[in-house]
Formats: sequence, structure tokens, C-alpha cells
Amino acid sequence: MPDIFFPSDAIKNQAHITEDEYNRLYAESLGDPEAFWDRVARTELEWFSPWEMVLDWQYPQYKWFVGGKLNITHNCLDRHVNGINKYKKAFIHIDEEGVETSVTYMELLERVNRCANALRSLGVAKGDRVVLYMPLVIEQVVVMLACARIGAVHSVVFAGLSDKALRERIVDSEAKVVITANWTKRRGKKIDLKGVVGRATEGLDTVQSIVVLVRDGDACELHTKEVNFDDIVAKQSAVCVPVPMDSEDPLFVLYTSGSTGKPKGIVHTTGGYSVYTHYTTKIVFDLKDNDTYWCTADPGWITGHSYVVYGPLSIGATSLLVEGAPDYPKPDRWWEIIAKYHVNIFYTSPTAIRLLRKHGEQYVSPHDLSSLRVLGTVGEPISEEVWGWFYERIGKGRCVLIDTWWQTETGGHMIVSLPSLPQKPGIAGRPFFGIEADVVDVQGTRLRDGEKGLLVIRKPWPSALRTCWNDEERFEQYWSEIKGVYCAGDLAIRDSDGYIKIIGRSDDVINISGHRIGTAEAESAIGTHPAVAEVAVIAKSHEIKGQAIKAFVVLKSGHSESDQLRNEIKLQVKSEIGSYAVPEEVVFVPTLPKTRSGKIMRRVLRAQESGEDVGDLSTIED
Repeated sequence: MPDIFFPSDAIKNQAHITEDEYNRLYAESLGDPEAFWDRVARTELEWFSPWEMVLDWQYPQYKWFVGGKLNITHNCLDRHVNGINKYKKAFIHIDEEGVETSVTYMELLERVNRCANALRSLGVAKGDRVVLYMPLVIEQVVVMLACARIGAVHSVVFAGLSDKALRERIVDSEAKVVITANWTKRRGKKIDLKGVVGRATEGLDTVQSIVVLVRDGDACELHTKEVNFDDIVAKQSAVCVPVPMDSEDPLFVLYTSGSTGKPKGIVHTTGGYSVYTHYTTKIVFDLKDNDTYWCTADPGWITGHSYVVYGPLSIGATSLLVEGAPDYPKPDRWWEIIAKYHVNIFYTSPTAIRLLRKHGEQYVSPHDLSSLRVLGTVGEPISEEVWGWFYERIGKGRCVLIDTWWQTETGGHMIVSLPSLPQKPGIAGRPFFGIEADVVDVQGTRLRDGEKGLLVIRKPWPSALRTCWNDEERFEQYWSEIKGVYCAGDLAIRDSDGYIKIIGRSDDVINISGHRIGTAEAESAIGTHPAVAEVAVIAKSHEIKGQAIKAFVVLKSGHSESDQLRNEIKLQVKSEIGSYAVPEEVVFVPTLPKTRSGKIMRRVLRAQESGEDVGDLSTIED
């Protein structure tokens, strides 16, 4: 594997941004960020009224495009319908059986308008919260856009989280309406979503209505507060004028795990998020008008928000929505889809690549992947070995391979390897325009090239989180952990070319298949089992998932370790959080390493797990 990869001349000639242009524009974006983003916002999007100020930066608070008015759905739908993309396909949905359903931009606008009017008929108004717990289907996108159309704040919850996790998010957001489906399908098995929502909303007076998408005409008994999605939408008008939204009006709340037990409700607002997701989608993926684009993420996570829904629609792209597992019913399912639909841009996670790589090249070689032009990865650092397989076996050595680092909190790409820039396998790349990234020590002092430290961003960017829902103090921690800068919580190394390599988390957060979970959240779930006295969890390496949870459990007196108890603890986590958080390993121990003040020393457990030196034990209790 080479240390650095230079895109071919053909790729360089295709790309919107050359290396020289990147260097010039990046310098401009740091030298005068307000002028830079003012120009991007004016030339790329349509606004109902202009802003009075590009950036109002009152540390730690910031506002972008102050006083500007727009609606994100106007840029995602109306302007395309009013232009040349009226009959262009917006989405092609493919279910596990390979059944295809598609929708044009005009059809999508009509469906969004009907759904928006349906929400209004249920009493949803600007500022109200609507929770989605839905499969990866076109209707999920319709509901998100319908909320944005009328100024309601959507909060999408991944339809794999448990009823308790869903309830926690419904309660915190004080959702007025919850929208779900009767089922989703995974590996041929129907998974009951309506039942999960029923348990999650039991006794919640704040939830006034539950809207159920009944799939494939299945028999589905509706109970109190439940209404049929198709029935209520079909009777509505196909006309709904988008509500003019202030640039700083909330667009959505998306919950993400942190180092404490309670998930954080990350709030993104309309103006800055619209500008940033549009521009990063256009530049990072080098999207052309005739491209077919496929991001494999689910809108239950931020990648699905920014690079399945809002960014690609704002650009006017044709995107795939593929429901189900990547290797079911056959290990070559994804390669077959790329070949059939002539996918040009393919954006996925290292976890998925590792899974498909494990199945073997014999499932790749029969398929014509020559349509691919740009590959991308997201969610976690990608190793050089996996990068090489993806580049050689899937991209056939002729596609550019883009790595991207960003977070739920950032809203969009922060560190990337743009198509025309030299790429270094396993290294995320250089900062995007306007992003002043740095690597520092705990005091905030800039480290030398090659030294490992904390990744920080020195100034606000348009799509930065505005607050944490109902928890301003948690928001301020991002900017106060190291005074004056945004602390990402990741460890990184910057090289002499300005490329930044992400090492991993600096806090107690575990990254499982690109999904973050705090150690406190996992420990809290395990601790609810009546046999558990104490617990500590750490990350262990995993061939497919990247990281998995290993739990060290101290049992209460009168309980003995057994496989049955081990399985009960795993089921407890599945019930409390969801299947993705189930520990890979549960180890029963007589005691946990602690300081004399009683703090669990997880670093000792991590060192023992990796076979490293446990370091200074002078503060250990026993």
C-alpha cells in the first residue's frame, strides 16, 4: 500500500475543485470566513429574505445568517420542480426482495405537501416536535420534509433502538406526534415497530397522535391515538406553501450518546445547516447532474440526515434508498445493486466494508462496477488494509476514495480528502473550507506535527450544533473543555502536509459500527439487572464492527456466574438500549480496579485487554 495516493488525471479533470483551487479557497475561507460563507449562501441557495449579519459570534454562542429567511424544503424540492429536474427521480427505494419503488421531484413535493397538511390536521404547528421511528422507506423522507415544510422540529430515532430508549427521547423532546410503521424487515424477518412505539408511549399524555404506515396492505389493528398514515395523507391537499423560517429556527433534534448516561439532543438550525450540507455534498462528492448517488446510512443517524436526505436533495441528485442488510439474501447484494443501477458515488461505513470483505472477492468479481467514480467512508477511522481492499477490489484502482471525519454535532463534513487532492490511506484528510482544525494538548497548546493530541476546531462553522435540547450546560461543555475552542472528543495526529489522522475517542465513548455509545449508558443498562452489583465496560477490537463492548461485572451476594446469567445481562442491554449495544463479552470478576476515592480505573481494564503496560497504579485502592 503506498503512503500517498495521487488521483489520476482523469479524476482531477472531472473534479469541481482542483488542488490549487482548494488551497486558494481554503486560505480565503480562513482569512475572511464571513465573506466566504456569504458568497456560498447567496450563490448556492434561494432565500426568501436576506440576512443582516453573516456571523454573530458571542462566545460560546453563535448565529449564522442572522435575520435571513428560507425553508430548506424549498431548496430541496420547489426550486427543482420549478426548473429542469421536475421529472428527475429523487429516490429509488429497493427492499430486501429487490422490489423497486421510485419518486420524482414533482411527486415527492406533492407527497410532502399532503403529509405536511396531514400533520397540521393533527394539530402540529411550527416549533412542535415530531418523533419518527420508521423503516428506511421513501415515507420516512416524506415525513422529515413535511415537518420542515411547516416548521415542526423532527427527531428521528433509529428503528433498532429499544422501547425504553425511544421513550426517553420522546419524553425529553416532548413530542406531540410519533410516526412509525407496522414493521421493517431485516434478513427476511419482519420486526414489529408499532409494538415498540406502543410500549414507548404508554401513559405519555404529551403524545397526542401515533401515525402508522401500514405496509403491503397488511392487517393492522389500530388502537387509541393511532391513525393510518395513508388514510390521513390521501385526503389532504397537494398544495402547502413552505413556512418562511428564520435562519436560526430549529430544524431537528437528533440524540447521540455521550460519556454520561443520558443521550444528548443535538439541535441543528435551518440556515447554516442548509448552506453547509448543500455545499459539502456538492464539493466532497463532486456530484454531477447525471450521477446516481448511494449513501448506505439510515436517517436515524446524522449521516442519513445530511447525506441521504437534505444534502443530496438540495443538490438535485438521484439517490438510492436500500432497505435491509448488506449481505442478505446474498453476500453480493450491494455489488449487484451498484451494477444494476449504475451507481457513480458510493458512500458507506468501514464496518460494512469489513463485513463484505470477509465474504470474499468471489462475490465481487462477477459484477460490473465500472460505473463507480467516487467512493467514500464515514462513521469511524478506516484502516490502511481495509482502505486498500475498498480501493483495489471495489474501485478497481481507478476511483477516488474519500474519507470523511465529522460528528452529529458538526452537522456536516469537517475533515475530508477531496476528489482532486492526494489521498493517504487511513488518514481522514485536510479540513474543509472554513474549518480551522488543530491538534493540541489539554491546555490548548498547539502540538508539533506527528504528536498525538486532542482534535479541536477554533471557530464556529455554519452547521455547528446550536445547543443541546433542554441542556444548555452540556452544549457549553463543547466550548469550555478547552477554553475558546470546540473540543471534538477525538484524539488525532497532524502530519507535515496538514493531513489529520483520527486515532479514536478521548472520552468514554465506544464506536460500534459507527454508532456511538457512552460507557455510562451501557453500564447503566447492565446495572439494572438485579444480580449486578457493579459494572465497568470498555471497548475491545472487533473484526467487523471495529469496536465492541466488553463488560466486567461484579455480582451481588447470593448470585453465581453462569451462561444463563450472562445471556440475561445481554438481553437486558438489548431491552434497555438496542441490539447494537449488546456486549460481545461479559466477564464476571470479584472486584473492579478503583482509585482510593472510588473511581473505576477503566484505563487499567483497557490496558489489560490490549496487553499494554497498566501504568501508574499508585492511586489504586487494592
